[in-house]
Amino acid sequence: MKKKVEFCLVYRDMWQSSGKYVPRVDQLKEIAPVIVKMGCFSRVETNGGAFEQVNLLYGENPNKAVREWVKPFNEAGIKTMMLERALNGLRMFPVPADVRRLMFKVKKAQGVDIARSFCGLNDHRNLELSVKYAKEAGMISQAALSITYSPIHTVEYYMSVVDMLVEYGADEIGLKDMAGVGRPVMLGQLVKCIKEKYPHIIVQYHGHSGPGFSVASMLEVVKNGCDILDVAMEPLSWGKVHPDVITIQAMLKDAGYDVPEIDMNAYMEARALTQKFMDDFLGYFMDPKNKIMTSLLVGCGLPGGMMGSMMADLKGAHNGINMFLKNSGKKELSEDELLVQLFDEVSYVWPKVGNPPLVTPFSQYVKNISLMNILQMAQGKPRFSQIDKNAWDMILGRTGKLPGTLAPEIVKLAEDNNFEFYTGNPQDNYPDELPKYRKEMEELGWEFGEDDEELFEFAMHDRQYRDYKSGAAKQKFEAEFEKVKQAAAQPQAAAPAPQAPLSKTDELMKRFPNAHPVVAPVSGQLIWELSVDEPSMAKPLGTKIEEGDIVCFISAYYGQEEVKSLFSGKLCAVAAEQGAIVRKGDIIALIE
Repeated sequence: MKKKVEFCLVYRDMWQSSGKYVPRVDQLKEIAPVIVKMGCFSRVETNGGAFEQVNLLYGENPNKAVREWVKPFNEAGIKTMMLERALNGLRMFPVPADVRRLMFKVKKAQGVDIARSFCGLNDHRNLELSVKYAKEAGMISQAALSITYSPIHTVEYYMSVVDMLVEYGADEIGLKDMAGVGRPVMLGQLVKCIKEKYPHIIVQYHGHSGPGFSVASMLEVVKNGCDILDVAMEPLSWGKVHPDVITIQAMLKDAGYDVPEIDMNAYMEARALTQKFMDDFLGYFMDPKNKIMTSLLVGCGLPGGMMGSMMADLKGAHNGINMFLKNSGKKELSEDELLVQLFDEVSYVWPKVGNPPLVTPFSQYVKNISLMNILQMAQGKPRFSQIDKNAWDMILGRTGKLPGTLAPEIVKLAEDNNFEFYTGNPQDNYPDELPKYRKEMEELGWEFGEDDEELFEFAMHDRQYRDYKSGAAKQKFEAEFEKVKQAAAQPQAAAPAPQAPLSKTDELMKRFPNAHPVVAPVSGQLIWELSVDEPSMAKPLGTKIEEGDIVCFISAYYGQEEVKSLFSGKLCAVAAEQGAIVRKGDIIALIE
């Protein structure tokens, strides 16, 4: 009897790995019946990850989007699936336990069947509550392993995590090969071990196309007992996304497996609709490089899902880095040269900070450290001169146990900053918050929503939800959309211009050629003074600043980030005023 292999369409991740936004609810409702008609999917990954933050960013209610999007699949008997980040829930930083628990209740009530839960550090303690809360809510709990490639990440290592996940009651095990760097033979051996030890456990494989291993990996895992494969479809498949269902179905059919047939008329219709969504607005926010597979990813192991944000960060930092190089008499870098340098720096930094699997949010932390290292080295400063708060939380163990060992220079840097390492359960650091949000919603007269879904959304995505409720999110999106449309209509202006608040940077650098820049370590809103006793404006020119002094603050998504000077001198110029939106790598001020 032929082994049956099922397919899961990762429609949400297809978009997240391609660009900044996901389809609107009207678009999702339009394509859902066509996906059903294709007849080859037993599951569809509908939501989770950054899906709901993105809805909020362009002014759409994510709860309405999830309910209406999953409904056609529920009616057709196709299981719907969400992705959640264990300790970090649906965001990039830790979530209190009561908010995590409510999430599963809300998502089940909205019609989501399966919770794929992963911890970027593979710390089983972070996954225990995800398994418990998912099953308590009546969902299928799929606990996922974050797959990467290093001497540490062996079959034995992963099986030690699997043993604990099965003990907690996980129904399924997912292999989340988020960068596609898992080596096929090793992945096959891992699946074989899982199936031999736990034959009742369903195994599902998720692999990005990026470096080119994933098709071979899919064949290997199926040979060893994998039950379900995550696949994509054109025009979003391949590149930094996932293999296309047509290729995988043909490969497995030839290999003698029982695979579902594809209604090709429906495939072409879904393909055309997806292209229509791109032409509508989504394609404006996709970097063309995300459609290209590259073996450069084999070395650095960065995931497909962060390529959109990484290319935006590179563009933000590119001009600043070249400015430093030019002033030092060094050769300026093209965007491709900078990309290669970033990949090399990630490969260098990764083992130094304990080999965290490069998956959200830890891939962003390692990438951020690497990008800031490049910026500092361009200024003649040493590596690790600036590390943001979230990255320190990872290094210090506040988000879980790192798989590898920290380099001595990182340990010394922590000690020099009087930071303490944490070995307890990460969840204990983050007390319950729902009562606080209930109280505020009552005071504001906001509805808690069906099944408390609005309360959940507010508690999970505080800042984005406020902007959604005030209408600011929709205004920002419309302004951003108009800007990118204008840029697309004028090819000669296609190269990204400096952001308006920083447009005078070149002029200031010419006026003060010997000055040292103060650089934004993260993206966010610039705040010059936090104290209520001080005016919220830039420090007076001529203010004496010592190396290590706090110059200003940036309001990032997780809170306030201090911006420190790496040099001593006097403030001679301000490039970004109070309230300006700055990107990581932007020049804020000059010190001479």
